[in-house]
Amino acid sequence: MLNVHRDAAGFTQLCVNTIRCLAIDMVEQAKSGHPGMPMGCAPMAYVLWTRILRHNPNNPEWTGRDRFVLSAGHGSALLYAMLYLTGYDMPLSELKRFRQWGSKAAGHPEFRLAPGIETTTGPLGQGLANAVGMAIAERHQAAYFNRPGYNVVDNYTYVQASDGDLMEGISHEAASLAGHLGLGRLICLWDDNGISIEGGTRLTFTEDVMHRFAAYGWHVQRVEAGNSVDELEKTIALAQAEINKPSLIAVRTTIGFGSPHKAGTAGAHGEPLGPQEAKLAKENLGWQHEEPFFVPTAALDFFRQAVPQGNCNEAAWVELFAKYQADFPDLAGEFQDWHKGMLPGDWEQTIPEFEPEQGEMATRLASGEALNKIAARIPNLLGGSADLAPSTKTLLIGASDFSKENHRGRNFRFGVREHAMGAIVNGLALYGGLMPFCGTFLIFSDYMKPAIRLAALMRLKVIYVFTHDSIGLGEDGPTHQPVEQLASLRAVPGLTVIRPADANETTQAWRYAIQAPGPVALVLTRQAVPVLAVEPAISKGAYVIQGQTSPDCQLLLLATGSEVHLAMEAGRRLTSSGYKTAVISMPSWELFEQQTPAYKQAILPPEMKARIAIEAASGFGWHKYVGAGGELISIDHFGASAPYKELYRQFGLTADDIVKKAMELLAAQ
Repeated sequence: MLNVHRDAAGFTQLCVNTIRCLAIDMVEQAKSGHPGMPMGCAPMAYVLWTRILRHNPNNPEWTGRDRFVLSAGHGSALLYAMLYLTGYDMPLSELKRFRQWGSKAAGHPEFRLAPGIETTTGPLGQGLANAVGMAIAERHQAAYFNRPGYNVVDNYTYVQASDGDLMEGISHEAASLAGHLGLGRLICLWDDNGISIEGGTRLTFTEDVMHRFAAYGWHVQRVEAGNSVDELEKTIALAQAEINKPSLIAVRTTIGFGSPHKAGTAGAHGEPLGPQEAKLAKENLGWQHEEPFFVPTAALDFFRQAVPQGNCNEAAWVELFAKYQADFPDLAGEFQDWHKGMLPGDWEQTIPEFEPEQGEMATRLASGEALNKIAARIPNLLGGSADLAPSTKTLLIGASDFSKENHRGRNFRFGVREHAMGAIVNGLALYGGLMPFCGTFLIFSDYMKPAIRLAALMRLKVIYVFTHDSIGLGEDGPTHQPVEQLASLRAVPGLTVIRPADANETTQAWRYAIQAPGPVALVLTRQAVPVLAVEPAISKGAYVIQGQTSPDCQLLLLATGSEVHLAMEAGRRLTSSGYKTAVISMPSWELFEQQTPAYKQAILPPEMKARIAIEAASGFGWHKYVGAGGELISIDHFGASAPYKELYRQFGLTADDIVKKAMELLAAQ
């Protein structure tokens, strides 16, 4: 807790109002933003950042810090005010450029944009689910590394959530799992202001939130006087003492507190107060300074005590870790390696290789083998599936389950909660030290899309295992057969999508994913496909798998996944008929686009106009590679319920169909 020399309620109120007035000024200057939440939640922020959080503004990435997540990211002015006031690298000049080009104070908090921002928030509910992931990560690493007398991992995760966060379905999924897992170091402060953009929340939100969270297995409390900093501090202390359950604190606040005409109304939510109302609000708060962005010296000096206090916090942890390192050198070294992202030197030697003589194999099976071999050498590689481990092959054989009773477990049973699963693994990655993966059917990537998008935006190291990748899953029918999902994932900037053709491309896809700088989606078959007698070149994104792209080549066949072996069969027939044909396996568009122009032209010679792309998915995006004179063999409609080989015949995805299309294309040249 920071030292308050002026032991008077008036000084505390000055500090709280400093936060409020900075938020008012940021939004007014930008003529854009959400002033109401920061004005109402300023006492909450004051208590957290001056009395509760263990953090160090001089080293925002200190591993021993508490985590604070502003799930209600629209109230970003609150976070920026606290970062500035407590001495982070968020100068007042950045607050004056709130929501402007190049400012660290973006419209919603962005991870990596400024120190002290733990995650990118704004899409409601995502931050709360991220916080669940962070709390899981803390419990797992505490169980793995801590020893009696050496709690080197023991931080809390605090999340500030809004009514909107608790309305979104993802929060229900995440809160349910958090309660089930008994995440006692997770504390959620709910800004219970009763206002949404359209008006009072009673228009749509009349459930008993407290009983709902209690039913999830949370410890619940309510603070009616949201302006009472002492009451808030006492309530948080009670939440900290509950070690077996996550905690929800409902803090009754007034949105736009201090505004004479907009406080407690939707008018304070998502637009500036306006110059006159802003002036009246400051007067109503007893603010005696007309100059915008004025910060009283006494208040700033008080808040800036966070810097020496943070140095002390970290120094105490460093001293503890030094003793831990002396007594447990191997564990200490492993802890440091985890948090530096270092891999064991021989991990790649574990990656399996397959031979054609072994017979056909579904790429999901090859993925499961590769994952288990790699995980045996990388202990911080962990994850699970949305109740689909037997199908996605994402179970770590021999490892235990992470549970309320066993925080060392590496298998995560997320249940049928894809949306929360995606955001929780983001939280695992954000916490640091872990390499998380998760799995489900490709069709259900739709449920995960907001979290996948944020993982890409934050450049998080997350691996997605998406199986049952096409109409090849067969009898389950069009509800489960992905058509547009591949194109949808490929449209996400920063997400590397890999659809391997066989078992060896799959294992090499895992090799890439383990070392990738950002999120990777592995898209895998349910049905068995041949093991190809070719050295894969996954890292190139596309490579010649059969034939040559020499000047006398007449036709290029481009394919991914299970369609590659069909293209190869068609290529052999065409070549035997006198048409020189090259087949390109193109498992990853994103990796191909990273290659040099010379390489790309060698794989797709510009002069070679006769091209056919084959993929059991929407053809959207393929025209970039086949060109104006090329053709597509794709699925631009929903599937049907039938054995997969029959579906491939009915929908024109056979070697015969490819040969026929190729002959027509060549005849038209």
